[in-house]
Amino acid sequence: MTTPAAVSSFDGHSAVFAGTDVCREAGLALPGEANRPRFEDDIWDFTHVIGLPAQMARCTRRFDFAAITDARWRLVAKELVLAMLTPRHASVIPLPRAYRTALHLNTCAGRLGELTRFFAWLGDQKVPGLEQLDTRLCEAYLAHRRYVLDEHGAAVGEQSPATRRSAAQIVVDLVNYRELFTADRVPADLRPWGGATASAVAEMPCGRSQNKTAPVEDSVLQPMLAAALYLVSALGPHAVELAREVQETDRTSSCKAKGLRPAGPAPVAEFTNLLAEYERACTPLPMLAEHHIADRLADGWDPDDRLLPVATGVLARQAGASQFWSRWLPALRGPLEATLAVVGVEKVFGREVAKVRAADGASSLAWTLPLHRLEAVALVGIVRTAAITTLAAVSGMRASELMELRIGCRRPPEEPVPGLTRFRIASKVVKGQPLGGTEDEWVVVEPVYRAVELAEQLHGSPQDGALLFGRFAFDVRYRWFRNWVNSRSGQRLGLASIPDGPVNLRMLRRTLALEMAYRPGGVLASKIHLKHIAVATTEGYASRPGGAQAELLAEVNKHESDRNLGLILAEFRNYQQGILPAGPGARSLTEFFAHIDAKLDATAAKAPKTQRSDRDVLNLLTKRAKVLHLGPANYCWFTDPSRALCLKLAGTPTADHPLVGMCDSARCPQATHHPCHRPVWAEHAERTEIFLGQLGTTRKTERNRLQADHDRALRVVAEIDAASTTDEESA
Repeated sequence: MTTPAAVSSFDGHSAVFAGTDVCREAGLALPGEANRPRFEDDIWDFTHVIGLPAQMARCTRRFDFAAITDARWRLVAKELVLAMLTPRHASVIPLPRAYRTALHLNTCAGRLGELTRFFAWLGDQKVPGLEQLDTRLCEAYLAHRRYVLDEHGAAVGEQSPATRRSAAQIVVDLVNYRELFTADRVPADLRPWGGATASAVAEMPCGRSQNKTAPVEDSVLQPMLAAALYLVSALGPHAVELAREVQETDRTSSCKAKGLRPAGPAPVAEFTNLLAEYERACTPLPMLAEHHIADRLADGWDPDDRLLPVATGVLARQAGASQFWSRWLPALRGPLEATLAVVGVEKVFGREVAKVRAADGASSLAWTLPLHRLEAVALVGIVRTAAITTLAAVSGMRASELMELRIGCRRPPEEPVPGLTRFRIASKVVKGQPLGGTEDEWVVVEPVYRAVELAEQLHGSPQDGALLFGRFAFDVRYRWFRNWVNSRSGQRLGLASIPDGPVNLRMLRRTLALEMAYRPGGVLASKIHLKHIAVATTEGYASRPGGAQAELLAEVNKHESDRNLGLILAEFRNYQQGILPAGPGARSLTEFFAHIDAKLDATAAKAPKTQRSDRDVLNLLTKRAKVLHLGPANYCWFTDPSRALCLKLAGTPTADHPLVGMCDSARCPQATHHPCHRPVWAEHAERTEIFLGQLGTTRKTERNRLQADHDRALRVVAEIDAASTTDEESA
């Protein structure tokens, strides 16, 4: 074991890691030609490390120790970071409170950033060395990082618990790795915050009891998802053509196009031929973007000049010149104005486009109005964001998994049985996996598969294996997407406005989990047939048990269990108030509630002053909650498979789950109806009555069938009304 030298003998070199190849010591693989960072370097560049996730920003791949001005503290920072990367180093193993698992480069970058801030703060406090660090200074730094300060140093807000934990963690790390440091060390007896963990010091809320991520509000989710699906399906193919048109125009008309001539005499002949071609084709001259028109006005152009909006630079490059020189204008003004009078001027892209059906189905109209180049690029980006939104909202993939998607990730569709197609996409699971991630596949529904296909077609350089999206900031992209949908362009297509509200990838994943758990209701269910999504997600286990989709379904099952407990508790409270269930299974459920109520009464008799909490009641209801399944118009209490009507009809009496899609709740002995189901049955009765009124007198068979269906719906509504009448109302 190498023992650090005493601090007093510091000579500018580390007593532990001097001359160390950082990547080799940390087990990080690099391409053969890449520069290898050494311990003495002030910048450790990990940009080319093999296996880094696409989600990791490039700035966090460069560790800049030069930002720490004090040479002693810079060495402390290097030793601390390398120790966190190499927990098996001979000098790190003996440290009793050192990490035993190597930290990720992303985590180490965050620690270095906080350490840099801490050393800068110590310098501002005129602290000469870490030996002077005491509990008071630790508390003062935590207070400094707790609040958001304005330019005058006044507190205007409070930082998140994660920021406070980062601040506390740096101090704890300096204590835990004290014996390793060569140049400077904290006092041996320093125990900040009484030895408490950084999470406890920061008052970090525990995430084990509940998921802190809120779902997307329904009022935001519905128009957002509708707009994304519309853009992918209706505008996607046209956006691909627009992107190709932009690429072709850039190739032939940009300043970097090959074969352009430098400055010279005015190319009158070339312009004459070019303008004649415009007139023969009746093509409008290219229009200049608004900000370039503003530049011309600032340079002294006459606002009434007819050539003010004409993109003369584009015309010059089409004529073979690198740019349009102002000295050419007197010679070319005549031909330009003559052609302008004949063909006019218009934006370059989207002049003659196909028509699409509006999102509201009211009309057919051009899928886009004419666009400038930047507007066309922006529209392609909006469609690309719609593909990302569809992917995230409907597949449940994490941000890191989306960013690992590559060109060619779509697996060929499979058809295990005729008429049933299975779609798969391949990516990597990064969270909780070793460097480089773990290959995984997602079974998805067709809208997701088509969204990936569209994203591949919109890729600027669609080479097989290239990152499909790479690293992207979804919050920024979503803000642009929402602004476009709410603009005149989106409203022209009949899209509903998206209200303000937070949306991020974590929220979309949580929303999908909740909507799956609370089916058959929910916005996603009505938009893209959520039952199919649930099946596709479940099929992911066959691909890789324990994979990313398995984790998502585990979260779904947790939410489903919570939902069932909440529903059965609400129905038990209704029973206590005299609001009873209806339907063939009502008697069995009422007897169960009576049995539970009797247990609670017996307990209360021994302790008359004790009020039973919901938790006590839930403990008694948990077993029945596990067999609750939601139908679109009933609750299914799947206690006995042999009595399930759906399984008898399907010929699978031993199945362990009901077939809710085949449920006939008016006849099944395990189905109940409740007040929440009344609107469904009432609407069904109303619609059936309308159909009956439209049938001719000769269609007796259909009339008899619909009449029976109508009578059944009315009977169910009457039963729900009768069972929902409380004793007070009947009195």
